[in-house]
Amino acid sequence: MSLPGADATMTAVLTDFVIGFNKFIIVYFALINLGYLSIFWVSLRSLWRFVRRIFVSDYSQIRQSDLTLPISLLVPAFNESKTIVESLRSLLALNYGEFEIIVINDGSTDDTLERLVQTFDLRRTDTPLHMRLKCNPINAIYRSMTHANLTVLDKLRGGKADALNAGLNASRYPLFCSIDADSLIEEEALLRLVKPFIEFPNETVAAGGIVRVANGCVVSHGHVVEARLPRSGIAVMQVVEYLRAFLAGRAGWSSARALLIISGAFGLFRKREVVEVGGYSSATDTEDAELVVRLHRHLCDQDRKYRIVFVPDPVCWTEVPESMRVLTRQRERWHRGLLQTLWMNRGMMFRPKYGAVGMFGIPWYVAFELLAPVVEVLGYIMVPLAWFLGILDRTYLILFLIVAFVVGALLSMGALVLEEISFRRYPRWRDLLRLLAYGFLENFGFRQYLSFVKVNALFQALRRRRQWGDMKRRGFKQKKPPATDAPEA
Repeated sequence: MSLPGADATMTAVLTDFVIGFNKFIIVYFALINLGYLSIFWVSLRSLWRFVRRIFVSDYSQIRQSDLTLPISLLVPAFNESKTIVESLRSLLALNYGEFEIIVINDGSTDDTLERLVQTFDLRRTDTPLHMRLKCNPINAIYRSMTHANLTVLDKLRGGKADALNAGLNASRYPLFCSIDADSLIEEEALLRLVKPFIEFPNETVAAGGIVRVANGCVVSHGHVVEARLPRSGIAVMQVVEYLRAFLAGRAGWSSARALLIISGAFGLFRKREVVEVGGYSSATDTEDAELVVRLHRHLCDQDRKYRIVFVPDPVCWTEVPESMRVLTRQRERWHRGLLQTLWMNRGMMFRPKYGAVGMFGIPWYVAFELLAPVVEVLGYIMVPLAWFLGILDRTYLILFLIVAFVVGALLSMGALVLEEISFRRYPRWRDLLRLLAYGFLENFGFRQYLSFVKVNALFQALRRRRQWGDMKRRGFKQKKPPATDAPEA
């Protein structure tokens, strides 16, 4: 038997809670959108200055300069049979002075190793390695008979971080670039990406380029010869996401000296500092972001002047998921890794010692990247609860949703404007109009779904669940050779 007035008390408590949460949502919404617009404005100014700079038009000057250090390209591969050959052809054709390519076959169960052996005429060698970093045992080392700068390590499965550490042990050069096996690098990308190391040789520790979506693009001999949008709507929305993340996000964070992420698909590092901090760690699901934050922490602790930057014109093309199942697993992993990285480095928050990273970068990522999906999902729950309690203001709700969708669409379209005025990789008007349409449509269902995915990822992290998930590859769309007329009889 319930106590008199118990239902009324519960209703009053719920009503006060919903009203209080709505007030919190208004403040949170204002702060997050003001922050995104500020980052966009900084990105716009940074890209405008970048585009207007006087570049060295003859990249052979950079390639032949004594300040241009040789680079080791590390390519971890696990079941990458469909893309590994084209990816390596892309790397072998790079316009760069001195570089080596080290492919790490991380216990693949498909025919990745067999394709490498046959395509590049690999022969087994007994070259000793200097094991500076811990990694799983290496079964064999192969060298190419047709390409003197190509080495393949065959090792026991240990994950991407373990594979990269094995590659670092085999590397010879002072700079190394981590590249995904499903990616294609543009011919002059390394020359563009190495420029910060030439301009600030004693300060630059890491530099990241832009990652673009290769789905739908036409590939010939390891090069994207025609940039096209994918047919899949899911993949097109990721094109918009990538442009927004890099051009309207990382460009601004780099300018503010608070860049926390350099994509594992395409990042250039000085090996000395990476070895100093112990190489890549398997403690998180996103080894690339964790390494960058650890470098920030290590260098600030040593009170060293350094630079970790984003360079917007070196391009890496990569294949993205085209099914919701694979995309869900990828985004769950990314968000789990974000939580793990931020938790491991929570001592940097609001510490002036760690500069813009500690005062702005990490607090922003905690409040508005990590927790924003939680706030958003709770907001969806509050709507039916407010209706049930009879306090739902439909006019306010509609206006709030309109403003939210308009701001989200403006940010996406702003990223497309940055792309159009700076690099314009999609020259066809049809592609541009399609990008604009999907930049608007992603706010109706796609973004909300990913918010629920990220909330689920937080529960997975709290349960200490670790899962990489398989990435189904379709392979790159190859350019067909021109048709030839049959000889006359």
